[in-house]
Amino acid sequence: MIANPVRTIGPRTFDFSREVAVMAIVNRTPDSFYDKGSTFALDAAVAAAHRALADGADWVDIGGAKFAPGPPVPVEEEIARVVPVVEALHGSGTVISVDTFHAAVAEAAIAAGAHVINDTTGIHDVRMAEVVAASDATIVVTHSLAEPRTVFPAPHYDDVVDEVVDFLRARVDRALEHGVPLERIVVDPGHDLNKNTLHSLELTRRLSEVTALGHPTLVALSNKDFIGESIDRDRGDRIEGSIAAAVYCVLQGARIVRVHNVRQTVDAMRMTETMAGWREPATLRHNVSAETAAEWEARRAGA
Repeated sequence: MIANPVRTIGPRTFDFSREVAVMAIVNRTPDSFYDKGSTFALDAAVAAAHRALADGADWVDIGGAKFAPGPPVPVEEEIARVVPVVEALHGSGTVISVDTFHAAVAEAAIAAGAHVINDTTGIHDVRMAEVVAASDATIVVTHSLAEPRTVFPAPHYDDVVDEVVDFLRARVDRALEHGVPLERIVVDPGHDLNKNTLHSLELTRRLSEVTALGHPTLVALSNKDFIGESIDRDRGDRIEGSIAAAVYCVLQGARIVRVHNVRQTVDAMRMTETMAGWREPATLRHNVSAETAAEWEARRAGA
C-alpha cells in the first residue's frame, strides 16, 4: 500500500489508490532507441508533447541524453535540448519531468518549470538529491547498476527482485538523508536497465514486492527488448505486448506508466481502472432506460 497515496505533483493531484498516470516519452536525442531521432528538433519535440496531451497523457517526460551506452553528451548540450521543451510546456497543466542523471541539468530544468526529475541511475550522484531537496520537485529513483552511458555486459543477480528492492530501499534512504521529503519520491525497478529478458520478466511477475516498498511505482516498459524477445516482435511492433505488460504491472500496484504509444495506453489504463472499480464508466447507455441514462449523466456531472 502506498504511503500517502494522494500526491500533488506540479499542477496535478493524483489519488494513486485508484488512479494510474500515463507518462508520455518525448526525446530530444538523435539516437533514441524507439523514435530514432524523429523528435530531436525542438519544434518536433514540442509538437509531440502536445499530441501526447491531446491523446490523454497526464505527464510528459523529456529526455536529452539516453541511458544506453554511447559517447557522453555535454551537460550544456543536454540543458540546451531539454530546457526549451520544458519552457514550451510551462502552464499547459501537465506534469513535466526531465529524464537526466546530471544534477546541473536537473537544476536548470527545475528552474525552467519541470516538476519531476527522472533519474535512471538511482541517485548515483548525491548532488541530484540535494538539487531536488532544494526545490518542490519530485524524484524518480530507478534501479540500474552501470555508470551512465557505459556497457554492463551479461548482468548477474542471485535474485533480481530482492536485489532491486534492496537497491531502491537504500537509494530512497539516500534521498531522505539529503532532504528529499518522502511524499516527493517515486520508484522504478528499471526494466531492461542492466537486466536481461529473464530478469525483466521476473521483475514483472513479482512487481508486488517492489510496490510493497510503499512508494508510487513507475514502470517504463514501453517497446522494450524484453517484450520484443518474449513475443518475437521488432521494436515498431510491440504496442500490444507493452500494453499487456503495463496492465499486469498496474494490477500489482504500479501507478505510473511511461510510454511511447499514448492514446492506446490511456484507453487501456482507463479500462483497467474501470474494471477494478476505481472509476465509473464514462457513459451508461447500453441496455438501460433513457431515464436511468439521464440520471447517470447528471450524477457524473455533479461528481
